[in-house]
Amino acid sequence: MNITWNAADYAKNFSFVPSYGASVIDLIDIKPGARCLDLGCGNGTLTRELAQRGLDAFGMDASPDMVELARRDHPDLRFILGDATSFALESPVDVVFSNAVLHWIDRERQGEALEHIASALVPEGQFVFECGGRGCGGRVHAALAQAFERRGLAYEFPFYFPTIGEYAPLVEAAGMRITDAALFDRPTTLEGTDGMADWIRMFVKRPFEGVPAPLGDEIIAEAVEALRPNMLHGNTWYVDYVRLRMRAIKHVG
Repeated sequence: MNITWNAADYAKNFSFVPSYGASVIDLIDIKPGARCLDLGCGNGTLTRELAQRGLDAFGMDASPDMVELARRDHPDLRFILGDATSFALESPVDVVFSNAVLHWIDRERQGEALEHIASALVPEGQFVFECGGRGCGGRVHAALAQAFERRGLAYEFPFYFPTIGEYAPLVEAAGMRITDAALFDRPTTLEGTDGMADWIRMFVKRPFEGVPAPLGDEIIAEAVEALRPNMLHGNTWYVDYVRLRMRAIKHVG
């Protein structure tokens, strides 16, 4: 994973991440009582939702702060520390569910993550996920890249946003067959009058590594002004999200 989270700020200002993920759960087609891993569970909101829908759900996250927060907020559920690219379970589960996680994994490590996910599933187990798709946040990243370039700096794009055609072969190579796939636009509202700047500071960290804080603030302010005409509607900021959503079944044998 290529991100370090501020768990408190994430829970306070970016609750839309798990709230949108609730609809992804609808893709799970399995009987109540099935064992389910919420991979990249964050603060445990969706782990709770999975449990309330009758699944025997537990969560895993690579961030110790997020695991601590999830355990605090949902003391009756189980949460463990683990990275999507290297985890292993004591026994396989019926479902691996993941929301807004896979795009944080570098392209060259996607195969590792998918192999571990497949290994965590029983035969005919389901992998249901949503992540960023091609073009996600395109206007925001373009504005940031231009602000970097004006200062002679390279903008290192921090995400992997694939198309269906790019990602399906990786899923299949890991031993799963895809039964549902969609790539769709989902403009997403942000909280507060500084919503765009807050979003950049929370989610776009890699390009700012090594950039002095005053210069980083200057770049963000310039990008926000460039985005204002198209991304601020009334008093509400939006991000031009594109989402990739899939369900895959692990092959038997």
